[in-house]
Amino acid sequence: MSSPMHVRKAIHFVSMKAKLQSFVGLRLLVVGCLAAFLLLFAVRTMTFSGGAGATAASAARAAAGGGGDCGKLPAAVAQAMVHYATANVTPQQTAAEIGVSLRVLQRRAPCNFLVFGLGLDSPMWAALNHGGRTVFLEEDASWIASVKAGHPGLESYHVAYDTRVTDADDLIALRDHPACTAQPDLAAATEASCRLALRGLPPVFHELEWDLIMVDAPTGWTPESPGRMGAIYTAGMAARARSPGTGATDVFVHDVDRPVEDSFSKAFLCEGYLAEQVGRIRRFVIPSHREKDGTPFCP
Repeated sequence: MSSPMHVRKAIHFVSMKAKLQSFVGLRLLVVGCLAAFLLLFAVRTMTFSGGAGATAASAARAAAGGGGDCGKLPAAVAQAMVHYATANVTPQQTAAEIGVSLRVLQRRAPCNFLVFGLGLDSPMWAALNHGGRTVFLEEDASWIASVKAGHPGLESYHVAYDTRVTDADDLIALRDHPACTAQPDLAAATEASCRLALRGLPPVFHELEWDLIMVDAPTGWTPESPGRMGAIYTAGMAARARSPGTGATDVFVHDVDRPVEDSFSKAFLCEGYLAEQVGRIRRFVIPSHREKDGTPFCP
């Protein structure tokens, strides 16, 4: 008999297939995005190779067709292009929704990109952030093993959740609780016993300043699913805790057509930080709250 997690995965795939747009159009978008990245990569390579700083030795190697690794297509990009061009898989987001994150990545990559969820679109996100650090946090350890069998270069970690969608009504009330909203960072919120603060996160979560955070997991389409309450809260706290002078964090929340994603993103990422919404995805731009003492939780 299949495990409950495998049953939820099966339900997820059926639901996803029914809701998403045409596979062909999405596949063309993904391949097109990666091809555009390749063009940009090639232009940058030619610019650097032909600049005043190029040495005679490097010019000679280029002329002889031995320019080293500089002119090669990055492995992650090549693998993603082949994957989406040949596999009958559909990214979880629509073309328009992907475009929201793509525009930010085109401006900010290479960067530190944290993604809650490991899915069919993960190779695309890693490839579009080539040269940066893309980290995936996934609730299902067996699913991590399955995805990494085909894409071993993806950096992913298992994360456990102790909430359920049925807890959402109680958890939304924590918006007014100092344990969750008067703390400077996730560690302090955890120490203050904020139930929304995720525990057991991998060390990399605390080691990096995150430029982009995508919340597209954990599962949340059944009452007993973990729900994204903690992931949304944790994303917002990571953004607020950035070191002064390191800029703002773009936080994306997918599936905002659902009650939990809608209400928790507005409450804990703040409507005052909402930059745009396209379809089922919202983008919030959250500044560091360490820049100025006394910055309120929401503007």
